[in-house]
Amino acid sequence: MSNTPALDPQRTALLAMDFQYGIIDHIPGADALVERVGGAIADVRAAGGTIGYVRVAFTDDDWAAVPETNKSFSAVAAAKMLNHEEAATQIDVRIAPEDGDIVVRKIRYGAGSTTDLHQQLRDRDIDTLILSGISTSGVVLSTLIDVADRDYRVYVLTDGIADPDPEVNRILTNDVFPSRAHLIDTTQLPELLKAA
Repeated sequence: MSNTPALDPQRTALLAMDFQYGIIDHIPGADALVERVGGAIADVRAAGGTIGYVRVAFTDDDWAAVPETNKSFSAVAAAKMLNHEEAATQIDVRIAPEDGDIVVRKIRYGAGSTTDLHQQLRDRDIDTLILSGISTSGVVLSTLIDVADRDYRVYVLTDGIADPDPEVNRILTNDVFPSRAHLIDTTQLPELLKAA
C-alpha cells in the first residue's frame, strides 16, 4: 500500500455499478458484498467525496434501438428484459442513492458509453475514481478500460467487485487490472482518504 497514492476526497468519486436486484441475485455472497460496498460508500461520504450509482435499464425506445449486430444486448432487447421501471433494475435499498449523488442509467456494459457520467464528473472536478460493481467481466472491465483511457486516476475496490464466475474475477483482478488501476480493498480506504 505504500506505493498507492492517497485519495483527495474532493476530487474522488466511488462508483457503485449495477448493484441492482436483477443482477445481485446472481452473485454468491451478495449480502456480504453489499455490506462491504455500503461501508466504502459511508467512508467516502464521510470524507467529503462523491458517490456515483450506475444501473442498467431499458425503455421501449432503448430496446427498439439495439441492433441485431450487438451480440449481448440484442437478446436483452428481444426478450424485453430489464425494463427501467421493474424491480430488477432498481438499486439495492441497502446502498440507496442520497440527494446530491450522481445516478445514471445505462444501456450497454460500460458506465460512460451511453450516459452523461463523464460530464457529471467533470462538472464536479473529479479526476479520481474508485470502482465497485457487478460483474467484474462486464461493467467493471468495460468501465475500467474506458476511464483509464480518459486519464482518470483509477482504483478498483477488490472486495467490492464480483462476477458470476469466480475464476474470471480472479484473473481480471490479478492479471488485467493492475496495469490500469491501483488495487485496494475496503479496509485500506479510510486511511487513503485521510492521507491526502
